[in-house]
Amino acid sequence: MRLSQLAHKRKSLPEHAELESLTKDLTQQRDLLVAAQTEESDTAREQTKAEQDVDQVRQRAARDQQRLDSGAVGSPKDLENLQRELASLAKRQGDLEDVVLEIMERRESAAERVSELTERVASIQSRTDDALARRDAATGEIDAEIAAVTKEREIVVGSVPADLIALYEKIRVKQGGVGAAKLYQRRCLGCQLELDISEINEVKAAARDKVLRHENCGRILVRTADSGI
Repeated sequence: MRLSQLAHKRKSLPEHAELESLTKDLTQQRDLLVAAQTEESDTAREQTKAEQDVDQVRQRAARDQQRLDSGAVGSPKDLENLQRELASLAKRQGDLEDVVLEIMERRESAAERVSELTERVASIQSRTDDALARRDAATGEIDAEIAAVTKEREIVVGSVPADLIALYEKIRVKQGGVGAAKLYQRRCLGCQLELDISEINEVKAAARDKVLRHENCGRILVRTADSGI
């Protein structure tokens, strides 16, 4: 019975459910972090490309302005076309610079999200590590007790007739892990029912080494000084 209780206790440790919840949360937050890091990386490349576009327009405008300032353009028509192109390049540069600013804002937002999620993941990981340590400590204590109880059981089993052990195991499997129960104050502690008068008389008349079973639950009754009979 004690071994069954210990096995149930080991399986039912609150840390198991806690770790399951934390692991699920950690996986979700890590996925969000990867997505945020990808977004930050993508916007960084996007910003670099947009800044290169601005620089190309700026360089072209500088060359045109240099031609205009040098006086090398003599034709009025060519001069007009050059001035029109400079105006167009100035507008194009302004539009591209607005795009760069918009990308920078998105990149900054993504970076903040990465920072927030990194802290969140670290926090959940810390709680997970703590829960793991508590679970391992608890299971270690239970396993040590299981080993001790198993050793004690082996000693007891060695001194009990094989047919009685077989009967006990058969009852234990049928009765959910409890094959024998203490008889306490005329009550079977296996099913918690009090023995009737005929059962009490049977117990009184039985030899100390006779195997008695409770009529209600079928468990082997263990008689002690507290049996009340």
